Amino acid sequence: MLWRRGKAYGQDLRERVFAAADVGTPVGEIAEMLLVSISYVSKALSRRARTGETTTRPQRCHVPPKLAGLYGAIRQQVASTPDATLEELKSWLIETHGVEASTTLIWETLDKLDLTLKKRPCTPPNKIVRTSCRLARPGGESAGKRS
Repeated sequence: MLWRRGKAYGQDLRERVFAAADVGTPVGEIAEMLLVSISYVSKALSRRARTGETTTRPQRCHVPPKLAGLYGAIRQQVASTPDATLEELKSWLIETHGVEASTTLIWETLDKLDLTLKKRPCTPPNKIVRTSCRLARPGGESAGKRS
C-alpha cells in the first residue's frame, strides 16, 4: 500500500481495521495483517471508542496563503493587463500593495485562481506547419539527407 506523508489512509482500510478489531483480533496482528503501523491501528480504534468517529478528519493547514487577501485584486490586475509577465505582476504587488512575493508564489497563485499565462507573443500565428523535427536547410536540402 502506497502512502504519502500528510495524506490520510483510505476509508476502506479504516473499515478493515474496525472489522478486525470487532472480532477480537489484537492490535499488533491487525497492523501486521494490513501492513500498517501499530500506532495507526491504536489511534483509529481509540478515536472510535472516544468520539464514535470512523472517518478521517479534514486536513488542516493553519497558515493561510500569503496572497489570499489579494486574490480579487490579482484577478482584476490580470483581467486588465493579460499580457503582464510574472515579473511585472511581482512589481505591481510591491508597488500597489507593498507585498513581496517570489515568482514561484505568483505562478502558483495564478494556477490556484485558474488564471493562465499567455503562451505565445502577440504576433500572427505561424503559417508554416512543421511535421518533422528535421528542419529544411537553406538551399533546399533537408537536414536528414546528405549528398
